[in-house]
Amino acid sequence: MTASVLRSLHHDRAPGDPLVVPGPWDAASARVLVEAGFPALATPSAGVAASLGHEDGATPAAEMFAAVARIVRAVPASVPVSADIEAGYGLAPKELVERLLDSGAVGCNLEDSADGVLFDARRQADRLAEVRAVAGDALFVNARVDTYVRGVPDGTDPEAETIRRALLYVAAGADCVYPIMAPPEALPALAAAVPAPLNALARPDGPAPRRLGELGAARITFGPGLQRRAMAALREIADGLRTA
Repeated sequence: MTASVLRSLHHDRAPGDPLVVPGPWDAASARVLVEAGFPALATPSAGVAASLGHEDGATPAAEMFAAVARIVRAVPASVPVSADIEAGYGLAPKELVERLLDSGAVGCNLEDSADGVLFDARRQADRLAEVRAVAGDALFVNARVDTYVRGVPDGTDPEAETIRRALLYVAAGADCVYPIMAPPEALPALAAAVPAPLNALARPDGPAPRRLGELGAARITFGPGLQRRAMAALREIADGLRTA
């Protein structure tokens, strides 16, 4: 599977028909999602971390790339897999791209914050441009914008700052922009302002994927939501076993 196939899945989406990309956290969950008919997968770093016994954000790079490789091997070659690699683990763009491609992933999420602090947007755009220059068309780059989870300076409009960052990242070569936790009511303005597909996070207490698509999202992901729901179901089963 190539990045061009993953890229094509994001374009020419009808309103209300976004690309729904669930997040497997291990090989078994990846197989279940493919058998359900999803055409692409996107690993969630927090879900993978939980499966490996780490706190979110504390997974060593080697373990994360190994987990992604297991997920890629578990699914048919026709199913593209994108990997959430957080802020890139401090790796230089060349090594980051090489390790991604060696894992079999054809896409990635790169976020613009670490340790709860937003990066300088222009420096992040420069890093994305380096990743693009190294990868060429071999990698679908989803640029995560963390303005709604990290906050913005006092007096700064979150929507305006999100758009500013998104435009810089698209100009640097990002294929998609992911303003994680953006409120649903902000999606139409974001989609109208950004000349790239918009990734929205679906949450249990929020609009359904179809509605998020109607609001402007071309791609829907779930973060660690599916892994957490699976663990809640397992906890319920375990509680039942104890009282059976």
